[in-house]
Amino acid sequence: MSGKVKEKKEKREEEESVVFVPAGVRGEHDEVQKFRTKSHQTIKIRFLKRQGEDDLEEIAAKEQKLIQFETLVEATNNFHPNNKLGQGGFGPVYKGKLKDGRVIAVKKLSLYSKQGRKEFMTEAKLLARVQHRNVVNLLGYCVHGSEKLLVYEYVMNESLDKLLFKSSRRGELDWKRRYDIIFGIARGLQYLHVDSHNVIIHRDIKASNILLDDKWVPKIADFGMARLFPEDQTHVNTRVAGTNGYMAPEYVMHGHLSAKADVFSFGVLVLELISGQRNSSFTSFMDAENLLDWAYKLYKKGRSLEIMDPTLASSADPDQVTMCIQIGLLCTQGDPHLRPTMPRVVLILSKRPGNLEEPTRPGIPGSRYRRSRRTSASSSIVGTSGTSGASDSYALTTNTTGTITATATATATANEVASSSSPISRRYDNRGKRPIEG
Repeated sequence: MSGKVKEKKEKREEEESVVFVPAGVRGEHDEVQKFRTKSHQTIKIRFLKRQGEDDLEEIAAKEQKLIQFETLVEATNNFHPNNKLGQGGFGPVYKGKLKDGRVIAVKKLSLYSKQGRKEFMTEAKLLARVQHRNVVNLLGYCVHGSEKLLVYEYVMNESLDKLLFKSSRRGELDWKRRYDIIFGIARGLQYLHVDSHNVIIHRDIKASNILLDDKWVPKIADFGMARLFPEDQTHVNTRVAGTNGYMAPEYVMHGHLSAKADVFSFGVLVLELISGQRNSSFTSFMDAENLLDWAYKLYKKGRSLEIMDPTLASSADPDQVTMCIQIGLLCTQGDPHLRPTMPRVVLILSKRPGNLEEPTRPGIPGSRYRRSRRTSASSSIVGTSGTSGASDSYALTTNTTGTITATATATATANEVASSSSPISRRYDNRGKRPIEG
């Protein structure tokens, strides 16, 4: 009898055996079983922690971005409370200064944050090889015992939402600066979707995740919810995650994730920058459900400029503002197939074409969508509105007000990442793997 057959026979006999255990003995057996289960769980947790440390050490070694813990202790004055910038779902963020004069922001993973650990590692892996003017720069990693830290460039002007919605400095955001911010975010997203080593979908583009440096250059931050799409895969399964008021309707309703989800969020952000109003807490005198609906109704009446922030009156270029409103509406159309790709948005912003296609109605909560030609007026898919959740931009927004993380199956097609809703020129990147549009 072969070893495999003998093993199967013994297993079957073991399964068919019935043993009667006296009550007292059974109680002792249960206690032993509980102890074994608890011990197994403890070992599993220790293994996962060790695995996370190994992963981070491996990334740091591979990218040659390892920073000594003692260096960060000195830079942050031993993580003094006065240097604390904010608190995210994963742990605190501190400001520091290196010996060479560089100012840094240090993300420190909380030992008790289970979800934060996963998102911390996601951010570490995705930003390892990302280098772009409009994406926050990850300087290095640190692993010291159970301590895990990420080190970033410090961005002086804080986050866009603090300046746009909460600060007395809002007047400093004149039209030129707002236009440059729109353009910069568009270029950053084009890099993530098309020009980086892999397709990266951010999934949480919003005002609080855009940092502004001392020259007002926008930098996309907070990649804890981002998803990587390898070249050799056509789809991935993921969960619905993002912030109310910014999430694409088809993603919320059907769990369908593609680069067009980031395009939708970008469109919302464009309209917020122009109007100075937050989509999730929008109020108006018109019969409008949200900022997108209000902008669309005014656009259809030929009164687009009425959505403009009054503080922009003296600095605005009316033609440029009108074009950006149209871009915002094109990006937030209910049907994701009608939204432009980010390369196309960058092309529009750089060349300022005289005529753009007419946008269809933006995503509205509770409605459905069907594919339609660009000339149709089909109804849109659902969107969401709610509190957008302002958190420190270096900190993950998980578990903060307005951020959603729900279980669902989402499919992202590689073709959609590079697909366009209009007939424009197509070429291939230098790797010959992914089409670039525009």
